[in-house]
Amino acid sequence: MKQIRSMLVCLLVAGAGLTFCRAQSTPVQSTPAQQQESPASCQAPEKGARLVLPVNTYNFGNVPRKGGNLEKEFVFRNEGTAPLVIVRVLTSCSCFKATFPKRPVAPGQEGVIRIVYEPLKSEPGTFNKVLQIYSNSVTGRELLTVQGNSVE
Repeated sequence: MKQIRSMLVCLLVAGAGLTFCRAQSTPVQSTPAQQQESPASCQAPEKGARLVLPVNTYNFGNVPRKGGNLEKEFVFRNEGTAPLVIVRVLTSCSCFKATFPKRPVAPGQEGVIRIVYEPLKSEPGTFNKVLQIYSNSVTGRELLTVQGNSVE
């Protein structure tokens, strides 16, 4: 019972802080001195690289298992203030490979992550493969997902 009560108090405090932060960020006519008093958590996002994937999921639908490799390109943008460097990309199986830019992507520029799925290396049926992208982005790790159904 004490744990539930403690959890409810934490949720109320977090909700109050979020409400306060939103109220502070709402455009209201105020003096410059009042604008400087906003809490640190309500200020602009962190500076640095920011990897943004407009599309992070793709469904290949029904594909023949012996019909060859499936390819898809995912475009990403660096919406940050520093060059974006992709450090590594991890795939969920050996049937799923990815290539990515080795050079930094400048702020405001785009890059492409190209994936190749080899259905012949997997069992027939539904597949759901995940790609983890590690970079210097302030958002942390990003995920790409491809799915479909491999038929004989």
